[in-house]
Amino acid sequence: RRFDAFVSLWYTFGGGTRLNVGSDVRPTLTVLPPSREELQKGTATLVCLADKGFPSDWSLAWKVDGSSSSWEESRSPGVLGGGALYSWSSTLRLPADQWAKVGSVTCEATQGSQTALSETLRRDQCSQ
Repeated sequence: RRFDAFVSLWYTFGGGTRLNVGSDVRPTLTVLPPSREELQKGTATLVCLADKGFPSDWSLAWKVDGSSSSWEESRSPGVLGGGALYSWSSTLRLPADQWAKVGSVTCEATQGSQTALSETLRRDQCSQ
């Protein structure tokens, strides 16, 4: 009888929904440069977007010219999107005069024992 109940539930709810537990998905990283208007006001804010990753506990960290950043950083909580994947962001703020001396910034994503994932923005690639 239990098997009959299982079959009945399967037909009721369908077999098309699957939950994959333990399937890590590496997010796509994008680093957005500061705006010209913001730089004119004396601040440089860079944003690292991490899109479509799983699970939600990926850590984002910044490196400036290859070294860990000492400037202000903040991170948004993960937002669950389509396909049961998460998106989140990290923000790096530094004075505009310091940004003018920077060669590159890197956003690095890590999770558990996974190999780190990174995206680098060179300042000379940005229109000033």
